[in-house]
Amino acid sequence: MITILRKHHKWLMIVIAILAIPFIFYFSKTDFSAIHQSDLGRIYDRPVTNIEFQRSARLMTLAQMLGLSQLVQDLMMRPMSENEAYANFAFNRIVLDHEARALGIRPSSTEVVTFVKTLLPFQGTSGFDLNKYTEFTQTRLPSLGFTEAQLEELVSDQLVLNRLKDLLGAGLHVAESESAEYYDQVYGKLHLALVRFRDEDFQKDVKITDEDITKYYEAHKAELKTDEKRRVEFVAFAFSEAEKKLTGKERIDALQKLANRSNDFVQAMLEKGAPFSEVAAKFNVPVAATGEFTSATPDPQLASNPQLTQYAFQLKPEEPVSDAIQGPEGFYVLHLLGATPSRPLTLDEAKPKITDALTKERVKQAVATRGADVARTIREAAKAGTPLDKALAQMGLQAERIPPFSIIEKPPAKPEEAKDKKPDVPDLPTIKSAVRELNPGDSSDFIATDKGGLVAMLEKRDPGDPAGFAEAKANFEKNYLQSKRMVVFEEWLHDRRRAAGLQQPTAPTET
Repeated sequence: MITILRKHHKWLMIVIAILAIPFIFYFSKTDFSAIHQSDLGRIYDRPVTNIEFQRSARLMTLAQMLGLSQLVQDLMMRPMSENEAYANFAFNRIVLDHEARALGIRPSSTEVVTFVKTLLPFQGTSGFDLNKYTEFTQTRLPSLGFTEAQLEELVSDQLVLNRLKDLLGAGLHVAESESAEYYDQVYGKLHLALVRFRDEDFQKDVKITDEDITKYYEAHKAELKTDEKRRVEFVAFAFSEAEKKLTGKERIDALQKLANRSNDFVQAMLEKGAPFSEVAAKFNVPVAATGEFTSATPDPQLASNPQLTQYAFQLKPEEPVSDAIQGPEGFYVLHLLGATPSRPLTLDEAKPKITDALTKERVKQAVATRGADVARTIREAAKAGTPLDKALAQMGLQAERIPPFSIIEKPPAKPEEAKDKKPDVPDLPTIKSAVRELNPGDSSDFIATDKGGLVAMLEKRDPGDPAGFAEAKANFEKNYLQSKRMVVFEEWLHDRRRAAGLQQPTAPTET
């Protein structure tokens, strides 16, 4: 199909120009042709047509371009697939509009204009930039088949959504005790004792036999293969040193010239028997060749642009030349020189990999078992009133006490205080997550880490500094109420969808 399009691209562009619908679905990856008019469902006792669904999908793309991420996120409703995301957005916009009309919620023109001026794509160095707005409305909107009216329509949806969520969350509040508990939990200083378990301490006790290796090999034979290898040559249509410094429209124009040259190169390679090196010479671009490489270990010449390696492994002997591939500084065209297919490993070849996999697996199991036993013993000792150090000594262990810390550390008030930072504690983010809700005297379950694992005991929690409570309280209540409003809104939206009699078919399979 790609080859046919390349060969006939000129007359195809003429047809597209006549129809005047260039790039309508450029930003949408969903295959809407798989959705038939009769499959789109019903809502408020009426069908949702294919045209209406496609328009909503393009509105979702526009919302993402405008930075209206909250509108998209709220109306997608945690989709399980891309098709479900588009479907939810389409139906939920209908529900939102219906309920807003019933409640008399409708933003004024002034509110819409004011909000439009805050959108990120239209911001310059000193706020709203009319030139950016004009460029967007004259170039980006037509590419989706839209005008300024659809931009304002989405902004109105966002304002309606904001007002509706405020209305639904009007009765929500945060108790003073919840704020105080949160503050001490995240800003109070925690005094911890740790028991660490290191993988290397358990490796000496792990023995892998030939029988183990053979058994693993038979069970995983289909997965034990050599890596597929590729070797390619390529040309680069890249910015000159002067062009790298260009910005704005000048950079876009320069990039377009490179795109045209690279596409002309690809077109020339479609001629039967066209040698890659000769075509490159005609275009006055040097040819570079790689050695053999795998997808996991790219050739150094391709490593800076992961797309090139991905495309290299999509090439086939019958279609050895890639399309023009855009990189940070220009475009590349790849030509497949050779491919070494993956093959099953013999038992002897697979032995080192199997030994390593079994060793890591059994070490992790041994560390986790030992960690769980220690955590259980510590809890039993605490219930019996046995001091922590004594309980650990009876198990042949010793506690590691780390400097006190807070779940959220406040930035230093003075630059000189930053120089006195406490030494880094390995696995501290993991430790913080595990001990946040512990009470003094409690111990965590076993916590797996990259190099083993640990058990943490909270010995003491100092209260947070009262001086920071007011600011932290305001931030906590804002975030807490925002999440609560989101939960209330989701429940309300589910209820309103049911009331609308939504009949939504199973989302089509993506192709």
